[in-house]
Formats: sequence, C-alpha cells, structure tokens
Amino acid sequence: MRYLALVLKAVIPQKYHPYAEQFYLRLLRPLWYAGNRYHCPCCGWHFRRFLPGGVKLRPNALCPRCGSLERHRLLYLYLKNRTNLFSDNLKVMHFAPEYCLQRILRLMPNLDYISADLDSPLAMVKMDITNVLFENNSFDVILCNHVLEHIIDDNKAMKELFRVLKPGGWAILQTPIELKLDKTFEDSSIVSPEERKRFFGQSDHVRIYGRDYVNRLKKAGFEITVESYPKDLGPNIIKKHVLSENEDIYFCTKPKTKKMQENTDPY
Repeated sequence: MRYLALVLKAVIPQKYHPYAEQFYLRLLRPLWYAGNRYHCPCCGWHFRRFLPGGVKLRPNALCPRCGSLERHRLLYLYLKNRTNLFSDNLKVMHFAPEYCLQRILRLMPNLDYISADLDSPLAMVKMDITNVLFENNSFDVILCNHVLEHIIDDNKAMKELFRVLKPGGWAILQTPIELKLDKTFEDSSIVSPEERKRFFGQSDHVRIYGRDYVNRLKKAGFEITVESYPKDLGPNIIKKHVLSENEDIYFCTKPKTKKMQENTDPY
C-alpha cells in the first residue's frame, strides 16, 4: 500500500497532491484494509486490521480511514453512550481538536461547536489554553484530550477551563496517568526535547501525572467522577473497537452553587 502511495505522488502533478492525499487516506487506504474483524466507531468503517499508531508505534492502533487511536474511540463511545452531547443543545469548546472527533462534532446540528489550539491547523480559533478568550460561564461542555501534559502552567489551564465552563456544565479532561506514582513528576529544569523524552516519555511533555491528578483538578474547582468505562464495555467490545482497556474517563463538573465555586484557590 505504501508503494501505491509513492506511485500516486510520482505521477500526479504537485499542485494536486493535497487532493490525491485525501483520496488515498479517505478511500484507497480504507478499502485496502477493509474487513470484518475490527470496527471504528468514529467513522463507522470495518477493517481486517488497524495500522500501527502513536508516538511509540503500537501495532493495530490507528484507524486506516479517520486516523483515530484507542483513546479517541473510547472517548467517542463514552460521549455517545454516557453523555447528553448527542441529544441536547449545547455550547462546546474542544481544545486541540482531533480530526476523527471534530469531523463529527462540527456537523452536529444540536451543538454550538468551536475548537481551539495554538498550533493545530484543524482548530477554528488560535488560542492559549492558559488564556481562554471567552467570558466566564460560556460553555456547557469542554473536551480536552491529552493536552495538559504539554502545558507548563497546567494549574492555570485547569482554572481557565473551570472559569469558562457554565455552572452545572461538564468537561472531560483526559491525560496519560502513571498509576504507580502517588505524586505527579515534574521538573522545570528539564527543558530540552531530548531530556523531556528521557524523563517524561515524549519530547513535548512536561510532566508525568500520578494518582494526584484528581486532586489537581479539584484544586481548580472541579468535582470529579473517575469512570473505568472500558470495564463496563467488556472484553469483546474492547477487542472489536481496539480500545484503551486501562484508560479511565475523568468526568469533571462545575458546581451549580456559587458558594462552592468561591472556595477555589485564586491564581
């Protein structure tokens, strides 16, 4: 399949390469891997296998059509089955939007949807998560999937997310967690990409969260429910959709009462 992609690139004029790439990614590659063994809930296609994916390549991880990884498919199923995202009229902020999720959410008629990021070309608004350019209590829902481990001042980012979330609103704030650590490991003196990769596992990560992640979110004002959603789905569904079986869902809500909101720490 890689050979076919190279041939297409060689014979098609350069100005048409972006269109050819989309044709390859959205049709030719999915058809090549089509089958009945696995199913991607994000795009609805069935495949005989998935592709290797992730920074540290994991076998059978990446959907050949929409590019979803295990965590994206898990989040989609949770949003679909456990939340009101697909039924109620909601204003949604999506940080660092993933193509496989944004393509769905942006077209949903019940959502007033906006995505944001400092660098991603997919984002609708260029914005720093530590300086959210919206008024207090603006959004019913916030989605932030594997972002906070990249943010130096994550406490400020969490408080900004809390600030713009409406009372009674909810957020899903996912991040890699090392459950063997009681306390999050971070060191501001570790700044080079090489050292960050060595200590944090990825060149653009600035910490490894431990079991105190929940307390950090609570300090920002959130009420937290940690759900072991893959266990509820069961091994057959996990295998069929190729999910992260050990990733919990961090479902965060903003208290409705003013008194509880005022108890949060200031910047």
